[in-house]
Amino acid sequence: MKNYGKLTAGLIAAWFLFALIGSALDLFKNNSDRIGIAVALAAGIPLLVFALWFLVSPKFREFALSLNPQALTAVQVWRIIGFTFLVLEARGVLPALFAFPAGYGDMFIGATATLVAWKLARPIHRTSFILWQVLGITDLVTAVGLGTTARLISPHSTPMGAMTVLPLSLIPTFLVPLFFIFHVICIAQAKTWNVSSALSGQPTGSALRTQSTAA
Repeated sequence: MKNYGKLTAGLIAAWFLFALIGSALDLFKNNSDRIGIAVALAAGIPLLVFALWFLVSPKFREFALSLNPQALTAVQVWRIIGFTFLVLEARGVLPALFAFPAGYGDMFIGATATLVAWKLARPIHRTSFILWQVLGITDLVTAVGLGTTARLISPHSTPMGAMTVLPLSLIPTFLVPLFFIFHVICIAQAKTWNVSSALSGQPTGSALRTQSTAA
């Protein structure tokens, strides 16, 4: 498990450096003022790698399910920075069609992340915990969808070019797919929580360790 932890941390660090350096070199910049194929590849390839690794490797899947769901949920508090989308929309940098849903959605998830991690990340609140994770994924998918199609839906709106250069380019190329992965892991973990754990009211981390030991 420790080896997987180091490997995963290294891959995430390398992924971040790629997104940062690529952004600095304008690899993701889209002159057509849309979120282009380069951004899509930077976000999509890590998601594909995670999905395949999770599905075909029992050991990696065991490692992912052993992670602390409270920590994976609490880190979503960073999404409170979604308010910057609203500020940038007011300054004419981002289109309202994207900024309002993405901004308010991220702010809601970020503002409630700590409470959900503290109160709902346990078997007895499994349904509510999964629902919140699904809402988080829905917010991300909605933001990506609107960011990709904003100029197609409203050709005369403010362009999306700002999301393809630093510092905003780090959001679609790194933060969005990373947060998406955390949501998926939390849902997968919650699906393993059993009735006995729920009745005992054990925190999820303890419940998962107990189940792992028993197995």
